[in-house]
Amino acid sequence: MKRNLLFILFFVFSFTLIAQEVPELMEMKPEMTELWEPEVPVVTPGAKYGNAPSDAIILFDGTNLAEEWEGDRDSIPHWVVEDSIVTATRGGGIRTKRQFGDCQLHIEWRSPAEVKGTSQGRGNSGVFFHEKYEVQVLDNYENRTYRNGQAGSLYKQYAPLVNVCKEPGEWQTYDIIFNAPIFKDENTFLVPPRVTVLHNGVLVQNAVELRGPTEYIGVPEYTVKKHGKGSIYLQDHGNPVSYRNIWIREL
Repeated sequence: MKRNLLFILFFVFSFTLIAQEVPELMEMKPEMTELWEPEVPVVTPGAKYGNAPSDAIILFDGTNLAEEWEGDRDSIPHWVVEDSIVTATRGGGIRTKRQFGDCQLHIEWRSPAEVKGTSQGRGNSGVFFHEKYEVQVLDNYENRTYRNGQAGSLYKQYAPLVNVCKEPGEWQTYDIIFNAPIFKDENTFLVPPRVTVLHNGVLVQNAVELRGPTEYIGVPEYTVKKHGKGSIYLQDHGNPVSYRNIWIREL
């Protein structure tokens, strides 16, 4: 009993001392929330909008397409390079030899100045991440199509917030942030892929979460299969869409 009483007295005495010190211990100072290490890495931005920053990987600067790209039918990218521009032909799509996970992609594209076709038959191509998740390329200047299949859409999943297409024959830009999926098991996302798109400097996709890979027919979540990093793929859809100034940053 005496031992218990002494313990209780000691506990009360200790708690009183701690309580008296709490205000002083809890007093915050500016330096207590300042983080100095590790230092933020320095990246030199491009001189103007669209120029690659110092840490970017140049995927196409107008020369030597075969250095970073290959065809989807064989190792040769059968697209035409002329005047620092690469144009889709009917030789199939092209994919990067390197593979990427989370990334920031800058790409500039142009639909043909001579307008042919309507809806999906006009200036159609696409930018795919991991060869699975498509940001649609299409001439939607005064060209109506289904909203989740127009330029800036995550094809058949998310329509763009706005249509900011320029006239046919004018250069347009996509700046895309792609966050790769994390898988729970073989056929289930733990964290779905997430995509942000700026089209001509305007936000058209705001960190949207994909249900699965791009599908022309069917529901995407039923075709999810576990995968790692993947290539950037540019689609040949039978229209002579041109590209230039392609660079990427690994995140």
